[in-house]
Amino acid sequence: MPERRLPISTPAAAGPRRHPRRQRRHCRLLVLPAFALALVSLAYLSFSSHPNLPFHEKHHDMASIKDVKERMDQRQTLDAKVKANLSMTKVESEPFKRRKKSRKHYVPCQIEFLPSVDDLVEPGIYNNFTGFSLNYISKENVSSSNGIFEPLFGGHQSLQEREETYYARNQTLHCGFVQGPEDYPNTGFDLDENDKIYMASCHVVVSSCIFGSSDYLRRPTKSKIGPYSKKNVCFVMFLDELTLGTLSSEGTGPDETGFIGLWRIVVVEKLPYKDMRRAGKVPKFLAHRLFPFAMYSIWLDSKLRLNADPMLIVEYFLWRNKAEYAISVHYDRTCVSEEVLQNKRLNKYNHTAIDEQFYFYQSDGLVKFNESGREPVLPSYVPEGSFIVRAHTPMSNLFSCLWFNEVNRFTSRDQLSFAYTYLKLRRMNTGKPFHLNMFKGNAFIWLLLLLLKPLLLLPLVVHRSLLVGHCSGVLHLFSMSYPKLLVLHCQVKGVFLIRVPYCWPDWFTQSTTSAHAEHVGFFFLV
Repeated sequence: MPERRLPISTPAAAGPRRHPRRQRRHCRLLVLPAFALALVSLAYLSFSSHPNLPFHEKHHDMASIKDVKERMDQRQTLDAKVKANLSMTKVESEPFKRRKKSRKHYVPCQIEFLPSVDDLVEPGIYNNFTGFSLNYISKENVSSSNGIFEPLFGGHQSLQEREETYYARNQTLHCGFVQGPEDYPNTGFDLDENDKIYMASCHVVVSSCIFGSSDYLRRPTKSKIGPYSKKNVCFVMFLDELTLGTLSSEGTGPDETGFIGLWRIVVVEKLPYKDMRRAGKVPKFLAHRLFPFAMYSIWLDSKLRLNADPMLIVEYFLWRNKAEYAISVHYDRTCVSEEVLQNKRLNKYNHTAIDEQFYFYQSDGLVKFNESGREPVLPSYVPEGSFIVRAHTPMSNLFSCLWFNEVNRFTSRDQLSFAYTYLKLRRMNTGKPFHLNMFKGNAFIWLLLLLLKPLLLLPLVVHRSLLVGHCSGVLHLFSMSYPKLLVLHCQVKGVFLIRVPYCWPDWFTQSTTSAHAEHVGFFFLV
Protein backbone atom coordinates (compact mmCIF):
# COMPACT_ATOMS: atom_id res chain seq x y z
CA MET A 1 0.00 0.00 0.00
CA PRO A 2 1.62 3.24 -1.07
CA GLU A 3 2.46 5.75 1.66
CA ARG A 4 0.40 8.91 2.03
CA ARG A 5 2.51 11.89 2.94
CA LEU A 6 1.37 15.34 3.90
CA PRO A 7 2.21 18.04 1.37
CA ILE A 8 5.33 19.91 2.20
CA SER A 9 5.05 23.70 2.18
CA THR A 10 7.46 25.18 -0.26
CA PRO A 11 8.41 28.79 -0.89
CA ALA A 12 6.50 28.61 -4.14
CA ALA A 13 3.33 27.43 -2.42
CA ALA A 14 3.59 30.12 0.35
CA GLY A 15 3.35 32.98 -2.12
CA PRO A 16 -0.29 32.51 -3.20
CA ARG A 17 -1.53 31.96 0.52
CA ARG A 18 0.09 35.14 1.91
CA HIS A 19 -1.89 37.41 -0.44
CA PRO A 20 -5.41 36.53 0.95
CA ARG A 21 -4.19 37.16 4.53
CA ARG A 22 -3.13 40.67 3.54
CA GLN A 23 -6.60 41.34 2.15
CA ARG A 24 -8.29 40.24 5.41
CA ARG A 25 -5.96 42.54 7.38
CA HIS A 26 -6.96 45.49 5.20
CA CYS A 27 -10.64 44.68 5.67
CA ARG A 28 -10.23 44.73 9.44
CA LEU A 29 -8.55 48.11 9.26
CA LEU A 30 -11.49 49.47 7.27
CA VAL A 31 -14.19 47.97 9.53
CA LEU A 32 -12.97 49.64 12.73
CA PRO A 33 -13.11 53.24 11.35
CA ALA A 34 -16.46 52.51 9.75
CA PHE A 35 -17.83 51.26 13.09
CA ALA A 36 -16.50 54.31 14.88
CA LEU A 37 -18.01 56.57 12.23
CA ALA A 38 -21.34 54.84 12.66
CA LEU A 39 -21.27 55.45 16.42
CA VAL A 40 -20.44 59.12 15.88
CA SER A 41 -23.25 59.43 13.35
CA LEU A 42 -25.70 57.77 15.69
CA ALA A 43 -24.73 60.12 18.48
CA TYR A 44 -25.05 63.11 16.17
CA LEU A 45 -28.48 62.04 15.01
CA SER A 46 -29.68 61.52 18.56
CA PHE A 47 -28.52 65.03 19.59
CA SER A 48 -29.71 66.70 16.41
CA SER A 49 -33.19 65.28 16.93
CA HIS A 50 -33.54 67.27 20.20
CA PRO A 51 -35.52 70.43 19.48
CA ASN A 52 -33.64 72.65 21.91
CA LEU A 53 -30.18 72.24 20.33
CA PRO A 54 -29.01 75.40 18.57
CA PHE A 55 -27.70 73.58 15.49
CA HIS A 56 -31.02 71.86 14.87
CA GLU A 57 -32.29 74.72 12.74
CA LYS A 58 -29.56 74.32 10.16
CA HIS A 59 -30.81 70.91 9.05
CA HIS A 60 -34.52 71.57 8.74
CA ASP A 61 -36.72 73.63 6.51
CA MET A 62 -38.70 76.70 7.57
CA ALA A 63 -41.68 74.65 8.71
CA SER A 64 -39.47 72.67 11.05
CA ILE A 65 -38.03 75.90 12.43
CA LYS A 66 -41.51 77.20 13.25
CA ASP A 67 -42.38 73.94 15.00
CA VAL A 68 -39.26 74.14 17.05
CA LYS A 69 -40.01 77.74 18.11
CA GLU A 70 -43.56 76.80 19.05
CA ARG A 71 -42.32 73.90 21.15
CA MET A 72 -39.78 76.14 22.88
CA ASP A 73 -42.45 78.74 23.62
CA GLN A 74 -44.72 76.05 25.04
CA ARG A 75 -41.92 74.76 27.23
CA GLN A 76 -41.13 78.25 28.54
CA THR A 77 -44.81 78.87 29.28
CA LEU A 78 -45.05 75.59 31.15
CA ASP A 79 -41.92 76.43 33.17
CA ALA A 80 -43.39 79.82 34.09
CA LYS A 81 -46.63 78.19 35.28
CA VAL A 82 -44.69 75.70 37.41
CA LYS A 83 -42.68 78.49 39.00
CA ALA A 84 -45.82 80.48 39.68
CA ASN A 85 -47.47 77.48 41.33
CA LEU A 86 -44.40 76.90 43.47
CA SER A 87 -44.32 80.52 44.60
CA MET A 88 -48.04 80.44 45.42
CA THR A 89 -47.56 77.26 47.41
CA LYS A 90 -44.70 78.88 49.32
CA VAL A 91 -46.76 81.99 50.08
CA GLU A 92 -49.72 79.92 51.21
CA SER A 93 -47.53 77.79 53.48
CA GLU A 94 -45.79 80.74 55.17
CA PRO A 95 -48.54 81.42 57.75
CA PHE A 96 -48.17 77.86 59.04
CA LYS A 97 -44.48 78.28 59.78
CA ARG A 98 -43.52 78.86 63.41
CA ARG A 99 -42.00 82.27 63.70
CA LYS A 100 -38.95 82.72 65.85
CA LYS A 101 -39.48 84.62 69.06
CA SER A 102 -37.86 88.02 68.87
CA ARG A 103 -35.10 88.51 71.39
CA LYS A 104 -35.73 91.18 73.98
CA HIS A 105 -33.41 94.15 74.28
CA TYR A 106 -32.49 95.88 77.51
CA VAL A 107 -30.68 99.06 78.36
CA PRO A 108 -27.95 98.55 80.97
CA CYS A 109 -27.69 100.50 84.18
CA GLN A 110 -24.50 100.84 86.15
CA ILE A 111 -24.11 99.71 89.75
CA GLU A 112 -22.72 102.66 91.68
CA PHE A 113 -20.91 101.09 94.61
CA LEU A 114 -19.41 103.30 97.26
CA PRO A 115 -15.71 103.95 96.74
CA SER A 116 -14.73 102.13 99.95
CA VAL A 117 -16.08 100.49 103.07
CA ASP A 118 -14.44 102.95 105.44
CA ASP A 119 -17.54 105.11 105.89
CA LEU A 120 -20.14 102.34 105.96
CA VAL A 121 -22.68 102.54 108.77
CA GLU A 122 -25.46 100.00 109.20
CA PRO A 123 -28.83 101.77 109.02
CA GLY A 124 -31.03 101.63 112.08
CA ILE A 125 -34.05 100.56 110.04
CA TYR A 126 -32.94 96.95 110.33
CA ASN A 127 -34.25 96.97 113.88
CA ASN A 128 -37.70 97.98 112.62
CA PHE A 129 -38.47 94.98 110.38
CA THR A 130 -41.28 92.58 111.24
CA GLY A 131 -40.28 90.73 114.38
CA PHE A 132 -41.25 87.27 115.57
CA SER A 133 -39.51 84.13 116.77
CA LEU A 134 -38.78 81.06 114.68
CA ASN A 135 -37.79 77.63 115.95
CA TYR A 136 -37.06 74.62 113.80
CA ILE A 137 -38.03 70.96 113.99
CA SER A 138 -34.85 68.97 114.46
CA LYS A 139 -36.26 65.51 115.19
CA GLU A 140 -39.30 63.48 114.16
CA ASN A 141 -40.67 60.39 115.86
CA VAL A 142 -42.16 57.37 114.10
CA SER A 143 -45.69 58.31 113.14
CA SER A 144 -46.52 55.58 110.62
CA SER A 145 -49.20 53.09 111.69
CA ASN A 146 -47.57 50.20 109.82
CA GLY A 147 -44.20 50.75 111.46
CA ILE A 148 -42.45 51.66 108.20
CA PHE A 149 -40.70 54.99 108.67
CA GLU A 150 -37.94 56.60 106.63
CA PRO A 151 -36.31 59.72 108.07
CA LEU A 152 -36.04 62.55 105.57
CA PHE A 153 -33.83 65.63 105.62
CA GLY A 154 -36.81 67.88 104.98
CA GLY A 155 -39.08 65.99 107.36
CA HIS A 156 -42.60 64.67 106.82
CA GLN A 157 -44.60 67.87 106.61
CA SER A 158 -48.34 67.52 106.09
CA LEU A 159 -50.34 69.92 103.91
CA GLN A 160 -52.03 71.33 107.01
CA GLU A 161 -48.66 71.99 108.66
CA ARG A 162 -47.43 73.51 105.42
CA GLU A 163 -50.40 75.89 105.32
CA GLU A 164 -49.88 77.08 108.89
CA THR A 165 -46.20 77.84 108.39
CA TYR A 166 -47.05 80.70 106.01
CA TYR A 167 -48.21 82.86 108.90
CA ALA A 168 -45.53 85.27 110.11
CA ARG A 169 -45.76 84.56 113.81
CA ASN A 170 -43.93 82.76 116.59
CA GLN A 171 -43.80 79.15 115.47
CA THR A 172 -41.79 75.96 115.11
CA LEU A 173 -41.58 74.71 111.54
CA HIS A 174 -39.80 72.34 109.20
CA CYS A 175 -36.69 73.89 107.67
CA GLY A 176 -34.34 71.06 106.80
CA PHE A 177 -31.85 69.22 109.03
CA VAL A 178 -34.58 66.98 110.42
CA GLN A 179 -33.38 63.76 112.03
CA GLY A 180 -35.25 60.56 112.82
CA PRO A 181 -35.23 58.60 116.08
CA GLU A 182 -31.92 57.56 117.59
CA ASP A 183 -31.89 54.08 116.08
CA TYR A 184 -32.53 55.42 112.56
CA PRO A 185 -29.84 56.50 110.09
CA ASN A 186 -28.75 60.09 109.75
CA THR A 187 -30.52 62.17 107.07
CA GLY A 188 -27.33 63.73 105.74
CA PHE A 189 -25.42 67.00 105.27
CA ASP A 190 -22.98 66.10 108.01
CA LEU A 191 -20.26 68.64 108.83
CA ASP A 192 -17.07 68.44 110.82
CA GLU A 193 -17.24 69.93 114.31
CA ASN A 194 -14.37 72.32 113.60
CA ASP A 195 -16.25 73.62 110.56
CA LYS A 196 -19.39 74.12 112.67
CA ILE A 197 -17.41 76.17 115.20
CA TYR A 198 -15.96 78.32 112.41
CA MET A 199 -19.38 78.86 110.79
CA ALA A 200 -20.92 79.82 114.15
CA SER A 201 -18.39 82.65 114.42
CA CYS A 202 -19.42 84.26 111.12
CA HIS A 203 -21.45 87.50 111.04
CA VAL A 204 -21.25 88.26 107.29
CA VAL A 205 -21.00 85.30 104.90
CA VAL A 206 -20.29 84.74 101.23
CA SER A 207 -21.09 81.13 100.36
CA SER A 208 -21.25 78.82 97.37
CA CYS A 209 -21.11 75.09 96.69
CA ILE A 210 -19.94 72.50 94.17
CA PHE A 211 -21.40 69.01 94.43
CA GLY A 212 -20.76 66.07 92.16
CA SER A 213 -17.65 67.71 90.67
CA SER A 214 -20.01 69.62 88.39
CA ASP A 215 -17.90 72.77 88.11
CA TYR A 216 -14.47 74.12 88.83
CA LEU A 217 -13.69 76.37 91.78
CA ARG A 218 -13.47 80.10 91.15
CA ARG A 219 -11.61 82.11 93.76
CA PRO A 220 -12.69 85.61 94.84
CA THR A 221 -10.45 88.35 93.54
CA LYS A 222 -8.35 89.43 96.51
CA SER A 223 -7.39 92.78 95.00
CA LYS A 224 -11.06 93.83 94.87
CA ILE A 225 -11.78 92.96 98.50
CA GLY A 226 -10.71 95.36 101.22
CA PRO A 227 -8.85 94.54 104.43
CA TYR A 228 -12.01 94.89 106.54
CA SER A 229 -13.89 92.24 104.56
CA LYS A 230 -10.91 89.92 104.48
CA LYS A 231 -10.83 90.06 108.26
CA ASN A 232 -14.56 90.08 109.11
CA VAL A 233 -16.33 88.27 106.24
CA CYS A 234 -16.43 84.48 106.00
CA PHE A 235 -15.96 83.00 102.51
CA VAL A 236 -17.27 79.43 102.68
CA MET A 237 -17.27 76.93 99.82
CA PHE A 238 -19.22 73.70 100.43
CA LEU A 239 -17.82 70.65 98.64
CA ASP A 240 -18.63 66.98 98.66
CA GLU A 241 -15.92 64.35 98.85
CA LEU A 242 -16.00 63.71 95.09
CA THR A 243 -15.34 67.36 94.26
CA LEU A 244 -12.63 67.62 96.90
CA GLY A 245 -10.91 64.56 95.43
CA THR A 246 -11.06 66.07 91.96
CA LEU A 247 -9.53 69.34 93.15
CA SER A 248 -6.80 67.52 95.02
CA SER A 249 -5.94 65.39 91.99
CA GLU A 250 -5.61 68.59 89.95
CA GLY A 251 -3.24 70.09 92.49
CA THR A 252 -5.66 72.77 93.73
CA GLY A 253 -6.68 71.24 97.03
CA PRO A 254 -6.95 73.16 100.30
CA ASP A 255 -3.86 74.11 102.28
CA GLU A 256 -3.03 73.06 105.83
CA THR A 257 -5.52 75.55 107.28
CA GLY A 258 -8.34 74.35 105.00
CA PHE A 259 -8.36 77.33 102.62
CA ILE A 260 -8.15 77.69 98.86
CA GLY A 261 -7.48 81.38 98.38
CA LEU A 262 -10.13 83.18 100.41
CA TRP A 263 -12.48 80.18 100.37
CA ARG A 264 -12.75 78.19 103.57
CA ILE A 265 -13.42 74.66 102.32
CA VAL A 266 -16.20 72.86 104.19
CA VAL A 267 -16.63 69.23 103.21
CA VAL A 268 -20.17 67.84 103.35
CA GLU A 269 -20.51 64.14 104.05
CA LYS A 270 -23.58 62.15 103.03
CA LEU A 271 -25.54 64.53 100.84
CA PRO A 272 -29.25 64.43 101.75
CA TYR A 273 -30.44 64.06 98.13
CA LYS A 274 -29.27 62.04 95.17
CA ASP A 275 -30.15 64.96 92.91
CA MET A 276 -27.12 67.27 93.07
CA ARG A 277 -29.25 70.26 92.10
CA ARG A 278 -31.63 69.67 94.99
CA ALA A 279 -28.71 69.09 97.38
CA GLY A 280 -27.31 72.48 96.36
CA LYS A 281 -30.48 74.15 97.60
CA VAL A 282 -29.48 73.42 101.20
CA PRO A 283 -26.61 75.96 101.40
CA LYS A 284 -28.43 78.23 98.95
CA PHE A 285 -31.63 78.69 100.98
CA LEU A 286 -30.66 77.68 104.51
CA ALA A 287 -27.76 80.00 105.23
CA HIS A 288 -29.51 81.10 108.43
CA ARG A 289 -29.42 77.48 109.61
CA LEU A 290 -25.80 76.85 108.63
CA PHE A 291 -24.60 80.21 110.01
CA PRO A 292 -26.84 80.68 113.04
CA PHE A 293 -25.25 83.96 114.21
CA ALA A 294 -24.78 85.60 110.82
CA MET A 295 -26.52 88.90 110.10
CA TYR A 296 -25.98 89.00 106.32
CA SER A 297 -25.23 86.42 103.68
CA ILE A 298 -24.45 86.49 99.97
CA TRP A 299 -25.06 83.44 97.80
CA LEU A 300 -23.16 82.90 94.55
CA ASP A 301 -23.68 80.02 92.15
CA SER A 302 -20.46 78.18 91.39
CA LYS A 303 -20.44 79.63 87.86
CA LEU A 304 -19.83 83.12 89.29
CA ARG A 305 -16.67 84.68 90.68
CA LEU A 306 -16.74 87.39 93.33
CA ASN A 307 -14.95 90.52 92.14
CA ALA A 308 -16.34 93.14 94.52
CA ASP A 309 -16.20 93.82 98.22
CA PRO A 310 -19.04 91.94 99.99
CA MET A 311 -19.82 94.87 102.28
CA LEU A 312 -20.31 97.14 99.26
CA ILE A 313 -22.73 94.58 97.84
CA VAL A 314 -24.69 94.47 101.10
CA GLU A 315 -24.83 98.27 101.23
CA TYR A 316 -26.02 98.63 97.64
CA PHE A 317 -28.65 95.88 97.45
CA LEU A 318 -29.96 95.92 101.04
CA TRP A 319 -29.13 99.06 103.00
CA ARG A 320 -29.57 101.56 100.20
CA ASN A 321 -32.89 100.00 99.13
CA LYS A 322 -34.13 99.35 102.69
CA ALA A 323 -34.57 95.68 101.82
CA GLU A 324 -34.04 92.44 103.70
CA TYR A 325 -33.88 90.16 100.65
CA ALA A 326 -32.45 90.93 97.18
CA ILE A 327 -32.66 88.79 94.07
CA SER A 328 -32.56 89.53 90.34
CA VAL A 329 -35.43 89.18 87.90
CA HIS A 330 -34.94 86.67 85.09
CA TYR A 331 -33.35 88.16 81.99
CA ASP A 332 -35.98 86.79 79.58
CA ARG A 333 -39.06 85.30 81.28
CA THR A 334 -41.56 86.96 83.59
CA CYS A 335 -44.37 84.41 83.94
CA VAL A 336 -44.26 81.05 85.69
CA SER A 337 -46.06 79.42 82.77
CA GLU A 338 -43.20 80.46 80.48
CA GLU A 339 -40.72 78.93 82.90
CA VAL A 340 -42.77 75.72 82.96
CA LEU A 341 -42.69 75.46 79.17
CA GLN A 342 -38.96 76.20 79.06
CA ASN A 343 -38.16 73.54 81.66
CA LYS A 344 -40.18 70.98 79.75
CA ARG A 345 -38.71 72.02 76.42
CA LEU A 346 -35.18 71.53 77.73
CA ASN A 347 -36.09 68.41 79.75
CA LYS A 348 -34.84 70.00 82.96
CA TYR A 349 -37.10 67.78 85.06
CA ASN A 350 -39.82 65.18 84.78
CA HIS A 351 -42.70 66.73 82.83
CA THR A 352 -45.40 65.13 84.97
CA ALA A 353 -43.83 66.43 88.17
CA ILE A 354 -43.57 69.94 86.69
CA ASP A 355 -47.23 69.87 85.64
CA GLU A 356 -48.37 68.63 89.04
CA GLN A 357 -46.52 71.43 90.80
CA PHE A 358 -47.84 74.09 88.42
CA TYR A 359 -51.45 72.86 88.63
CA PHE A 360 -51.22 72.79 92.43
CA TYR A 361 -50.05 76.40 92.47
CA GLN A 362 -52.80 77.46 90.06
CA SER A 363 -55.43 75.84 92.26
CA ASP A 364 -54.03 77.82 95.22
CA GLY A 365 -54.32 81.20 93.55
CA LEU A 366 -51.30 81.59 91.28
CA VAL A 367 -52.27 83.56 88.15
CA LYS A 368 -50.39 84.74 85.11
CA PHE A 369 -48.03 87.64 85.49
CA ASN A 370 -49.89 90.98 85.35
CA GLU A 371 -53.09 89.24 84.24
CA SER A 372 -55.35 91.76 85.97
CA GLY A 373 -53.79 94.70 84.15
CA ARG A 374 -52.96 96.44 87.42
CA GLU A 375 -49.48 97.31 88.54
CA PRO A 376 -47.86 93.95 89.38
CA VAL A 377 -46.73 93.14 92.90
CA LEU A 378 -43.37 91.99 91.54
CA PRO A 379 -41.47 93.16 88.46
CA SER A 380 -41.29 89.49 87.45
CA TYR A 381 -42.59 86.15 88.68
CA VAL A 382 -39.39 84.38 87.59
CA PRO A 383 -36.07 85.14 89.35
CA GLU A 384 -32.50 84.69 88.27
CA GLY A 385 -31.45 82.81 91.38
CA SER A 386 -27.70 82.60 90.93
CA PHE A 387 -27.10 85.64 93.15
CA ILE A 388 -28.96 86.33 96.42
CA VAL A 389 -28.25 88.90 99.13
CA ARG A 390 -30.02 88.45 102.47
CA ALA A 391 -30.36 90.04 105.84
CA HIS A 392 -31.10 87.33 108.38
CA THR A 393 -34.31 88.91 109.66
CA PRO A 394 -37.27 86.80 110.85
CA MET A 395 -39.28 87.43 107.67
CA SER A 396 -36.30 86.70 105.44
CA ASN A 397 -35.59 83.48 107.35
CA LEU A 398 -39.23 82.43 107.13
CA PHE A 399 -39.33 83.05 103.39
CA SER A 400 -36.14 81.00 102.92
CA CYS A 401 -37.63 78.10 104.87
CA LEU A 402 -40.88 78.23 102.93
CA TRP A 403 -39.06 78.35 99.59
CA PHE A 404 -36.85 75.41 100.59
CA ASN A 405 -39.90 73.39 101.69
CA GLU A 406 -41.46 73.90 98.25
CA VAL A 407 -38.28 72.66 96.57
CA ASN A 408 -38.23 69.72 98.97
CA ARG A 409 -41.88 68.82 98.31
CA PHE A 410 -42.03 69.37 94.55
CA THR A 411 -39.35 69.74 91.89
CA SER A 412 -35.83 71.08 92.40
CA ARG A 413 -36.50 73.89 89.91
CA ASP A 414 -36.66 76.75 92.41
CA GLN A 415 -37.70 79.32 89.81
CA LEU A 416 -41.09 77.60 89.58
CA SER A 417 -41.88 78.09 93.27
CA PHE A 418 -40.47 81.57 93.98
CA ALA A 419 -43.47 83.67 92.96
CA TYR A 420 -46.00 81.33 94.57
CA THR A 421 -44.09 81.35 97.88
CA TYR A 422 -43.71 85.12 97.98
CA LEU A 423 -47.30 85.90 96.92
CA LYS A 424 -48.79 83.42 99.38
CA LEU A 425 -46.63 84.78 102.22
CA ARG A 426 -47.69 88.31 101.34
CA ARG A 427 -51.37 87.39 100.99
CA MET A 428 -51.52 85.65 104.36
CA ASN A 429 -49.70 88.40 106.27
CA THR A 430 -51.34 91.71 105.48
CA GLY A 431 -49.80 94.45 107.56
CA LYS A 432 -46.56 92.50 107.95
CA PRO A 433 -44.47 93.50 104.93
CA PHE A 434 -41.59 91.50 103.55
CA HIS A 435 -39.11 93.99 102.07
CA LEU A 436 -37.97 92.31 98.86
CA ASN A 437 -35.64 94.03 96.42
CA MET A 438 -36.20 92.22 93.13
CA PHE A 439 -33.89 94.31 91.03
CA LYS A 440 -33.96 94.47 87.26
CA GLY A 441 -31.66 92.26 85.21
CA ASN A 442 -29.74 95.33 84.04
CA ALA A 443 -28.16 95.62 87.45
CA PHE A 444 -27.47 91.90 87.38
CA ILE A 445 -25.71 92.36 84.04
CA TRP A 446 -23.38 94.90 85.60
CA LEU A 447 -22.92 92.63 88.58
CA LEU A 448 -21.77 89.90 86.20
CA LEU A 449 -18.99 92.26 85.25
CA LEU A 450 -17.79 92.17 88.83
CA LEU A 451 -18.28 88.44 89.19
CA LEU A 452 -17.14 87.12 85.82
CA LYS A 453 -14.55 89.59 84.55
CA PRO A 454 -11.52 87.68 85.91
CA LEU A 455 -12.69 84.44 84.27
CA LEU A 456 -10.87 85.09 81.00
CA LEU A 457 -8.81 87.88 79.47
CA LEU A 458 -11.86 90.11 79.73
CA PRO A 459 -11.60 93.72 78.56
CA LEU A 460 -15.24 94.35 77.53
CA VAL A 461 -17.12 97.16 75.75
CA VAL A 462 -20.23 98.84 77.18
CA HIS A 463 -21.16 101.77 74.93
CA ARG A 464 -20.79 102.80 71.31
CA SER A 465 -18.95 105.99 72.25
CA LEU A 466 -16.09 103.87 73.58
CA LEU A 467 -15.66 102.05 70.30
CA VAL A 468 -12.76 103.39 68.24
CA GLY A 469 -12.53 100.85 65.45
CA HIS A 470 -14.88 98.19 64.21
CA CYS A 471 -15.29 94.58 65.17
CA SER A 472 -12.73 92.59 63.26
CA GLY A 473 -14.08 89.10 63.82
CA VAL A 474 -16.76 87.00 65.40
CA LEU A 475 -16.10 83.58 66.92
CA HIS A 476 -18.68 81.28 68.51
CA LEU A 477 -17.53 78.93 71.25
CA PHE A 478 -19.49 76.31 73.16
CA SER A 479 -19.03 74.88 76.64
CA MET A 480 -20.91 72.98 79.34
CA SER A 481 -21.24 75.91 81.74
CA TYR A 482 -22.43 78.45 79.19
CA PRO A 483 -24.51 77.53 76.13
CA LYS A 484 -22.66 79.91 73.85
CA LEU A 485 -19.78 82.33 74.18
CA LEU A 486 -19.42 85.09 71.63
CA VAL A 487 -15.95 86.53 71.18
CA LEU A 488 -15.40 89.78 69.28
CA HIS A 489 -12.23 91.70 68.45
CA CYS A 490 -12.61 95.47 68.62
CA GLN A 491 -10.66 98.57 69.51
CA VAL A 492 -11.86 100.62 72.45
CA LYS A 493 -10.73 103.63 74.46
CA GLY A 494 -9.78 101.76 77.58
CA VAL A 495 -12.92 101.44 79.69
CA PHE A 496 -13.98 97.81 79.54
CA LEU A 497 -17.32 96.65 80.87
CA ILE A 498 -19.66 93.72 80.25
CA ARG A 499 -22.82 93.24 78.26
CA VAL A 500 -24.78 90.12 77.34
CA PRO A 501 -25.88 89.44 73.74
CA TYR A 502 -29.51 90.41 74.13
CA CYS A 503 -28.32 93.85 75.24
CA TRP A 504 -26.00 94.43 72.29
CA PRO A 505 -27.46 96.67 69.57
CA ASP A 506 -27.44 95.48 65.98
CA TRP A 507 -24.51 97.65 64.98
CA PHE A 508 -22.20 95.94 67.44
CA THR A 509 -22.77 92.39 66.21
CA GLN A 510 -21.82 93.26 62.63
CA SER A 511 -18.39 91.95 61.72
CA THR A 512 -16.28 94.43 59.76
CA THR A 513 -12.59 94.82 59.24
CA SER A 514 -10.36 97.55 60.53
CA ALA A 515 -6.74 97.86 59.54
CA HIS A 516 -5.80 99.57 62.83
CA ALA A 517 -8.05 97.58 65.13
CA GLU A 518 -6.47 96.47 68.35
CA HIS A 519 -7.31 92.87 69.23
CA VAL A 520 -9.23 92.83 72.49
CA GLY A 521 -11.16 89.82 73.81
CA PHE A 522 -14.85 90.34 74.41
CA PHE A 523 -16.80 87.86 76.50
CA PHE A 524 -20.49 87.66 77.29
CA LEU A 525 -23.22 85.10 77.91
CA VAL A 526 -25.93 83.93 75.48
